[in-house]
Amino acid sequence: MIEVHGLAKSFAGHRVLTGVDLRVGPGEMLALLGPNGAGKTTVVRILSTLLKADAGRAAVLGFDVARQAARVRRSIGLTGQFSAVDKLLTGRENLVLMAKLHHLGRGAKARADELLEQFDLTEAADRPAKTYSGGMFRRLDLAASLITAPPVLFLDEPTTGLDPRSRTGMWEAIRQLLAGGTTILLTTQYLEEADQLADRIAVLDGGRVIAEGSADQLKAKVGDERAELSFADTAATERAYAVLAGEDVLRGDGLSVRIGGVRELRLLLEKLDRAGLEPVALRMKKPTLDDVFLSLTGEKAGAA
Repeated sequence: MIEVHGLAKSFAGHRVLTGVDLRVGPGEMLALLGPNGAGKTTVVRILSTLLKADAGRAAVLGFDVARQAARVRRSIGLTGQFSAVDKLLTGRENLVLMAKLHHLGRGAKARADELLEQFDLTEAADRPAKTYSGGMFRRLDLAASLITAPPVLFLDEPTTGLDPRSRTGMWEAIRQLLAGGTTILLTTQYLEEADQLADRIAVLDGGRVIAEGSADQLKAKVGDERAELSFADTAATERAYAVLAGEDVLRGDGLSVRIGGVRELRLLLEKLDRAGLEPVALRMKKPTLDDVFLSLTGEKAGAA
């Protein structure tokens, strides 16, 4: 559905993309993660025909984004970082206007009503959009991008600035689109969002894809689970750290030890027991996308 080969783009001599390769299959969601300035939005703008690449090739539904831009635009929906909704119009008026711009004619009102119901906006349909909450506003913006029921949808940080409850509502709306077979390319600054929604994740850094796979596959690259151990006091923590010398152990308020499985955990606890040490708390921690992001890009997740 989406194919990208060797995509390159520079702005004022600064290279933003240096050879990006991507592929998104039918009904799949690919999430693009990366630090600020990694080129996530630039990729979306090129694929949605808003920007021309300097080099490389990109196609959506087999249509070349440079040579067949009109065909591409008829096949996609786009929800960008900045809303296309007119705040002075009502929710219904916004959707009817978009439907008419897409030449739906007499079917414009029916399509608007269908989307208002789909995105739980029927009760607010005749209120000016400026009175909507952040979550309602973004749902209306997403609905506007779906007027023609496009098979491919680009979501460029669709939940930025939303409170957790509104973000969860948007996630549910996106899940419904995926269940209906829509192919989605998502950029997000929320690692949990990519973890929850995406079939695959591509990490952009330095203008190219440096890692790609499912969330579990990327987490596996960071390493095994870690046992988080807490002790009664600082002295006990220091003694435990000395006992475990030679292990893959990190020291903080407690100790964090890499564990390859149940057998290694048992041996670790036996080693502490022989030294007369017993943790007051034990928690197993699997690698997270935050760990992946830091490992791959050298930046914390908040920079995504």
